Amino acid sequence: MTVRPTRRSLFFSFFLLLVLLLPVGGAQAQTYAFTVDQERVDLYWETDGSLSIDYEITFTNAAYADPIDFVDIGLPNGNYRLSNIQASVDGHPIADIQESPYVTYGPALGLGSNAIPAGRSGTVRMRVTGIMGVLYTDNQDDGYASAVFSPNYFGSEFVLGNTDLSVVYHLPPGVDPAEPRWHPAPAGFPEQPETGFDAQGRITYTWRNRTASADTFYLFGASFPKTYIPAGTISEPSFSQRTGIDMEAVIGFLVFACFCLFIVGIIWIAVVAERRRKLRYLPPKMAIEGNGIKRGLTAPEAGILLEQPMDKILTMILFSVIKKEAASVVKRDPLQLEIAEPFPLQLREYEELFLQAFAASGKRAQRKGLQDLMVKLVKSVATKMKGFSKRETVAYYKKITEDAWAQVAAADTPEVKSERFQEELEWTMLDKDYDRRTQDVFRGPVFVPSWWQRYDPGYGRAAVGGGGGAKPSASVPNVATGSGSLSLPTLPGADFAASVTGGVQNLSAGVLGSLSDFTGGVTKVTNPPPKPSSSSRGGGWSGGGSSCACACAGCACACAGGGR
Repeated sequence: MTVRPTRRSLFFSFFLLLVLLLPVGGAQAQTYAFTVDQERVDLYWETDGSLSIDYEITFTNAAYADPIDFVDIGLPNGNYRLSNIQASVDGHPIADIQESPYVTYGPALGLGSNAIPAGRSGTVRMRVTGIMGVLYTDNQDDGYASAVFSPNYFGSEFVLGNTDLSVVYHLPPGVDPAEPRWHPAPAGFPEQPETGFDAQGRITYTWRNRTASADTFYLFGASFPKTYIPAGTISEPSFSQRTGIDMEAVIGFLVFACFCLFIVGIIWIAVVAERRRKLRYLPPKMAIEGNGIKRGLTAPEAGILLEQPMDKILTMILFSVIKKEAASVVKRDPLQLEIAEPFPLQLREYEELFLQAFAASGKRAQRKGLQDLMVKLVKSVATKMKGFSKRETVAYYKKITEDAWAQVAAADTPEVKSERFQEELEWTMLDKDYDRRTQDVFRGPVFVPSWWQRYDPGYGRAAVGGGGGAKPSASVPNVATGSGSLSLPTLPGADFAASVTGGVQNLSAGVLGSLSDFTGGVTKVTNPPPKPSSSSRGGGWSGGGSSCACACAGCACACAGGGR
């Protein structure tokens, strides 16, 4: 009889198979912890321009650590062959020599069955020959070759205690004792190396520190005449080596700085774009072109079409209701109005809404009422523009604005100029240079209009009290009717211009607050931002890495070992 396995038994069998197939070393991370009791490095600078290195490193493994089964040793550069490397541990040859995954250049020595167990010591020896590209022109004497080297060091997370570190330079055969020069020693080493000769008669420089750190970067160097090695084996120092500037770090910083500027730029552009979008309160359908010009718009309505700032449009409405005797200014900063009751019959809808907003109690309520007014005004203009050409209509009302200023500027006398200005006041305000042109036109005495006291209460008090800049009134022809005369008090031109142009600032600062926020409250109704797409994409990136670099003249540095 065949027994059919259940789903549960199949799952258990599959799980057990996975456990059996897992490598033993992958079950948990290995723990490396050791002391480097002694490290000696002998450097042989050969007559063919190459470098041979002998390493002798004695480890004591921590009692709680895993066996030291690999040792990674850094070399100056990649100009070597694995076939030129020989190594041993406690006299036993090491056959497993491969490129290290932990150092930029250098081998990984696999100790195999001779791994150093927990609580035991062992000595690893390695010899490598034929390393090229290790000599540079000395940056202080073009006739000398510079030989600079940093011995292997291990990761600080693996190393315990101090190290008896010795670095021995064997200069090329034949170099005279008076010719070579040693470079300044790193901290912790004697200022001058111990000098001598090896068994081959070569000059030797020996640096030793019995309390060195095996996880510290130390740099040693010496220079000797170029005549002892082939010219083609000497390299010129790079910019980084000549100046000590790490160009990789500089480039990395510049890339990072550019990235930050790019992000800041994007944010800034987005903020500016959002602010501009808030100020574009006309609905998108206004961009659909029709035919012909829409005539008959009032000055505030034309201001909506031209997308003038809302504080200017509201000030135009303020002047309009004052001229129609529907309101008087009680206080200019912050703006307070005395509103006529009942409203005059000739008021337009937006003028009534304006007065209703100012009749409300509190700035917040007034601000909300003015925003509602602007929403209705924008929608009203959009409705009136259906079927008409926005481009042609905009040009038409810009021409009206220019003609209004032309009539004011062409007036022959101050009296006529003042009369023309009060007639065309709202239209002149549509000019983008309204402030400057007002100040330029009114330089001499100005005959103020009859409604001026309702706009400028300070002027009325000055006139009654005889103070301020007011002057006696004068009778002038009524240019509006062509008959009779008007009694117009005078005011210095600069005071008049400042009072007229200051109306926008008084309304904005005292009632509207932030113009961008006020307009944004209107825009979100009349021209809201497009809705986000229902679908989105996300992603990310990650990465990391490290490298070792020696920025020094004649650099021939070995980088950190992996510490395995």
